[in-house]
Amino acid sequence: MHLDPLAILTAFGLIFLAELPDKTMFASLAMGTRMRPLYVWFGTSSAFIVHVAIAVGAGGLLGLLPDWIVKLVSASLFAFGAFMLLRAGGGDDDDEDAPKTVTGFWPVYSTAFMAVFISEWGDLTQITTANLAASNGAWSTAIGSAAALMSVSALALLAGRFIAKRVPLKTVQRIGGLCMLGLAIWTVIEIFTA
Repeated sequence: MHLDPLAILTAFGLIFLAELPDKTMFASLAMGTRMRPLYVWFGTSSAFIVHVAIAVGAGGLLGLLPDWIVKLVSASLFAFGAFMLLRAGGGDDDDEDAPKTVTGFWPVYSTAFMAVFISEWGDLTQITTANLAASNGAWSTAIGSAAALMSVSALALLAGRFIAKRVPLKTVQRIGGLCMLGLAIWTVIEIFTA
């Protein structure tokens, strides 16, 4: 097991920026207003860890392909991620349904786990994690991605209202999209210079 600090930071940064304007952040914020935030965080974090494991496994399979194919797939996925973030609007803040209060660890944990587990399938962050795992290593990507997803959930629970009111989500999306576009271009250049 080899850990690359740069790969961990890359995964953290990209996944953090991609997840900030995501519906899961707003779901965490909404659940945190009706349930104990720490219990919500345990539930969302567990679901994110499961999704990261699945994405890293898929990325590991991609890593078995020839290097130029992996880089071409990676560049395509980064370009797709950039397109999705740059084209997305800031109106992804769907409210949760009725303000029902849920108490107790297991009911809150399972509600938060299922909300994230179901909503994250095929999400941009899951695709990006698989992509990064194929090119940057499974363990480093898993650590960086899981830490980013858990951090966004914690941030939403602790300071979500402040962020939603003060930082335009379009700005966060544009920064994330430009980073992914830069990575797509860099990866294509690597195909021809390797």
